[in-house]
Amino acid sequence: MDRETARVEAFSDGVFAIAITLLILEIRVPHLPHDQPDARRQLIQALLHLWPSAVAFVLSFGTILIMWINHHGLFKHAHHADNRLFFANGFLLLAVTFLPFPTAVLAEYLDQRAANVAATFYCATYVLVSAAYNLLLWSVVANRRHGAPGSESTIARVRKSYRLGLVAYIVATLVSTVLPYVGVAICFSLWPIWAVLRYYEREMK
Repeated sequence: MDRETARVEAFSDGVFAIAITLLILEIRVPHLPHDQPDARRQLIQALLHLWPSAVAFVLSFGTILIMWINHHGLFKHAHHADNRLFFANGFLLLAVTFLPFPTAVLAEYLDQRAANVAATFYCATYVLVSAAYNLLLWSVVANRRHGAPGSESTIARVRKSYRLGLVAYIVATLVSTVLPYVGVAICFSLWPIWAVLRYYEREMK
């Protein structure tokens, strides 16, 4: 990894950190009268009513964390930085920084009649993220040195996973227009795939 590529990854780490921190801002402390005789019960109910925000927070936190881990793995294959890499990485960071907004929408409307709209908007954001990862993979592969560590079979496996992920997110978006909880669940179900995706063969150090 050359110096410019390292700078791109360091800058990206900062953006990921900011985006993942902003997610918690959507979980707000309930403001209730303190002099009510049933203040304890009201606070418990108010906290329980925050479940859509909690679900959206956990889902998006986990997703951004896994995205960061995969971004780090992908950059192990980045041997040179050019404009293709800069713009592809910038497009991904655009999607990452945008993620707190659909998270807030999902948290606000997941338990409302407009849940399908919120879920569709949320799942569509992951279509954007997945497209950005496919573009970044293309730019990284285009700059790989011939004979560099990391076999072609590894790159092929990562490319296949990225493409299947894009299809899955498109399906989730379509499903969420009718079944919002199922659409969001499909996005959630992809976590294990991204969490165990290897960017090197097991025997390689």
